[in-house]
Amino acid sequence: MAKSLLSTAKTILPLTSSSPSPCPSSSPNTCIKSNSSIITQCKAISESLRLSSPIITKRNLTINLTTILTLSLADKGFFDAEAAILEAEDDLELLERVKKDKQKRIERQELVSASPTETAYLQELVYKLGKVGQAIKDNKLSVASSVLGSTTNADYIKQVNRAFTKLSSSPEEKTEVDTFNSALASLITSVSQRDIKSSKIAFVSSVVSFEKWTTSAGLVGQLQGL
Repeated sequence: MAKSLLSTAKTILPLTSSSPSPCPSSSPNTCIKSNSSIITQCKAISESLRLSSPIITKRNLTINLTTILTLSLADKGFFDAEAAILEAEDDLELLERVKKDKQKRIERQELVSASPTETAYLQELVYKLGKVGQAIKDNKLSVASSVLGSTTNADYIKQVNRAFTKLSSSPEEKTEVDTFNSALASLITSVSQRDIKSSKIAFVSSVVSFEKWTTSAGLVGQLQGL
């Protein structure tokens, strides 16, 4: 609206800025009335422009303040509702995760219960590691060597690896199996060479990796001596 008025003013104002054309001598009264009318119109337009701007600004300010207040109150309710929805979704995700973990534990227990032979192999390994640990502690590496055997081709190691293969289901468990086999090989070598320091290090590594695997595989409480 203001731009329209300015455009109109620009169209009209040049008529007053230039020198008034001389009135025809024949109608001086008409010329005076015409010039007076133009000046009156310009004053009216100028006054309209001066008054219209503050009114519009004040009205816009009132509307903006009302809108901001309304939106802020509405946003508070919206964010509260959104937070409640997100919290409910988190609870549902947690519940679903708990259900999946429980189902996984049940399946693991069923697998272990259905694998008594493999469990017996692992139990024998626990007994052997216990004897080896005590022998290393007593610095009797010859005793430890007789329990472990001289190579990784011993029957008990093959049996243990069959149990590992059957009862391992995740990449992490398979990684622990590899770590255990590597540590066990180092243990056999160190004991055979009568290297007490290396034997202790390899023994600890073997036990730690085996315990991690049993925990992940759900065998905690199933094997005695751990």
